[in-house]
Amino acid sequence: MVTGTGRGARLAAAVAAVRPASGAGLSVAAVDLASGETVSYGGRAFVTASVVKVDILAALLLGAQDAGREPTAQERSYAAAMIERSDNDAASALWDRIGRAAGLNAANARLGLTETTGGDGTLWGLTRTTAVDRLRLLRQVFGEDAERSELGEDARAYARGLMRRVVPDQAWGVPAVADPGTAWAVKNGWLPRDATGLWVVHSVGCVTVGGRVCLMAVLSDGNASRARGVAMVERAAAAARSVWQECPAVGRADGDGGP
Repeated sequence: MVTGTGRGARLAAAVAAVRPASGAGLSVAAVDLASGETVSYGGRAFVTASVVKVDILAALLLGAQDAGREPTAQERSYAAAMIERSDNDAASALWDRIGRAAGLNAANARLGLTETTGGDGTLWGLTRTTAVDRLRLLRQVFGEDAERSELGEDARAYARGLMRRVVPDQAWGVPAVADPGTAWAVKNGWLPRDATGLWVVHSVGCVTVGGRVCLMAVLSDGNASRARGVAMVERAAAAARSVWQECPAVGRADGDGGP
């Protein structure tokens, strides 16, 4: 699936130029917040790995907001560990607190997501989603029209702050294409699949490209290694950047294009 006008066709061509020949799955979506124009490539669903931690955070904040309270100190501690360091134990604790998949699905329905389904039991990382649904969630947090978000401004600002403070070794993916010297926010996910040994690698966030504030989501699976997945995600993000700014995307490397 490709959406958008001429930019949609340009995205398809740019992604085709950087996609590896190995057959790894890839989906890309981006929106210019000022104009609202969205482009996407690939419409299939992927398991989320750790990018679902943004959903868990949003569900937690929405629940606290509904109860007329601030998140507790413990909830804030878990949230910071979950987003900034991608701590899985913290995510599991908050997954239980929001009511697991049922709570996640209810919150996401309120937030406008239509293509995300929570994982079974304790398996939050096997939630399934699409790149376009990642943009829907990001717009709830970063969108310029706060009145259209179910989250209050304090909750939105808190979520943005956590995503701007990820640890340095997780500052890959969409931040790689941000204009030099500009702020960015990100949540990445990575997961080796037991059945195949291949890796799921995702990156979602907010970046400034060519002076435009854009939300981007890059989802991939079937990667031979985490490093190769990261390399492909960054090439796909560069392809999305090329749609919004007249600059070349990163070219395809031999094989899967990674170490």
